[in-house]
Amino acid sequence: MIITLSPSKGQDFSEPAKTKKHTTPDALEDSQLLIKELRKIKTEELQALMDISENIAKLNVGRVKDFKTPFTISNAKQAIFAFKGDVYSGINIENFSADDLAYAQKHLRMLSGLYGCLRPLDLIQPYRLEMKTKLKNPRGDNLYQFWDERITDSLNKELVKQQEPVLVNLASNEYFKSVKPKLLKGRLLNINFKETKDGKTRIVAIYAKRARGMMTDYILRNRIENPEDMKKFKEGGYKYSKADSDDKQWTFIRPQPQK
Repeated sequence: MIITLSPSKGQDFSEPAKTKKHTTPDALEDSQLLIKELRKIKTEELQALMDISENIAKLNVGRVKDFKTPFTISNAKQAIFAFKGDVYSGINIENFSADDLAYAQKHLRMLSGLYGCLRPLDLIQPYRLEMKTKLKNPRGDNLYQFWDERITDSLNKELVKQQEPVLVNLASNEYFKSVKPKLLKGRLLNINFKETKDGKTRIVAIYAKRARGMMTDYILRNRIENPEDMKKFKEGGYKYSKADSDDKQWTFIRPQPQK
């Protein structure tokens, strides 16, 4: 199985990762094309393009200016250790063993507006470039056009190596739109997490993000190869709901926690 996740706007580069093992993003040359376009954009323009504050715009103009290759553990950090936020709070990466990391490297892919399809140990430098950003580039008017079939092709290369050619989608809609489902060389399984309150069941974004991380952690730690074994997932009080699921989409439900 292959798991897809979204990246995180929150990133931490203040401390080195717990391992020195690292890889280089496969699509780094593509990333450099995007950096070239971003370097043409002034702070005010970037603020409007990304709908961010002036301070964050200034920060990211500086990040783009500082971007340089080759990536090393001195100027970059492994993606799985750099990303912070609701999704990644559910992945207990600091306690992963060397074997856990090796397994994650083969089975987890993070979809990125700047880097395309990232492995956990791929080095990245600080950035902010959401997949929905309408950044004009040599391949089109936005990042979906820029990446075109490239992310799908990268996932397919991994799917054919798997014991079970199944892609477990735990990414947000924004990021998974960069994947072309009809071209995938395997089964696509979308996962939803819902909360029940006052007799109504719905997706609550903050809880769903955390649950995606918990499910990722569960799959990796338990070395799950058969999707059916995912139905045993009960972290955080979630349970598989057969009534709300079908062969393309599985739903896990729990009572909504009290704030």
